[in-house]
Amino acid sequence: MKENRIVPSYPSIARLEEHLSLKSLSARTREEYPRYIRKLAERFGKDPALLEEQDARAYLLYLKEKKKYAPSSMRIAVAAIEMFFGGVLGHDWKLFSIVRCPDLQRLPIVLSREEVRRLLSEVHEPRLRMILQLIYSCGLRVGEAVSLRVGDIHAAEQRIHIREAKGGKDRYVPLPPRMLAGLREFWKTHRHPQLIFPAVGRGWRERATERSAGANGTMSISSIQHCFRLARAGAGIKAEATVHTLRHSYATHLLEEGVSLRQIAAYLGHSSLDTTVIYTHLTAVSEARALEAIDKLNRQAAA
Repeated sequence: MKENRIVPSYPSIARLEEHLSLKSLSARTREEYPRYIRKLAERFGKDPALLEEQDARAYLLYLKEKKKYAPSSMRIAVAAIEMFFGGVLGHDWKLFSIVRCPDLQRLPIVLSREEVRRLLSEVHEPRLRMILQLIYSCGLRVGEAVSLRVGDIHAAEQRIHIREAKGGKDRYVPLPPRMLAGLREFWKTHRHPQLIFPAVGRGWRERATERSAGANGTMSISSIQHCFRLARAGAGIKAEATVHTLRHSYATHLLEEGVSLRQIAAYLGHSSLDTTVIYTHLTAVSEARALEAIDKLNRQAAA
């Protein structure tokens, strides 16, 4: 049995935490970077400030080759090490310029409109059906959906204010009238003064309004994911689809309806169109139009 070692509280790691705070980085970054440096210290059994460039290089190779870290985890590790040794300790190491952790370029899974309809029809619990409908109707991440507050719904403008989303950015997304009406009716079932999707806790079926109105937390993301898996199976939909697939489907279906790529990027909160352009590869409508255009060009060339 592996013994759990307690990593000493090195002053250099405290300096990193101060550095991250001064840079006003996200809470997740302020948590993750020191955690990776503590793991580095544990690996070598000493203050990480005493390590050399070859030590950091060996550690990254260890994570990649032995621990089989995914590209996303490797990027965090590299960023944490560069911030610590470069930003805090001032080392100008060549290592920082040569390490690359590219993702495999896989196209996201997208459901057809009929598949979305079938999946939602399999969800019979109103609160779970409502949040899945919202995720699809507004292209939200599941964390954004559960965090929605009453004040984020701008009924007059028919839009939702998404606060401090990925990258710490705010954005507005259109709220369809039918979805607005549904949210209003759903809110009446619990009347929480702040949250749209409050936690329900045990015994919620018997005392749903009372328990939800006094809830301190939001609906469980894991319960939404579990519900999606059950609905996916009931609807006979491909096993790889997840709750996030509804966001991909939203973007693809908007593109098929002629909404501009730039507008969709704004709705999704993408900083670059390069992130959004992937949906052009997924639309059945655009592909059919492209085939029609190509066929026309071929017929003209053969005339």
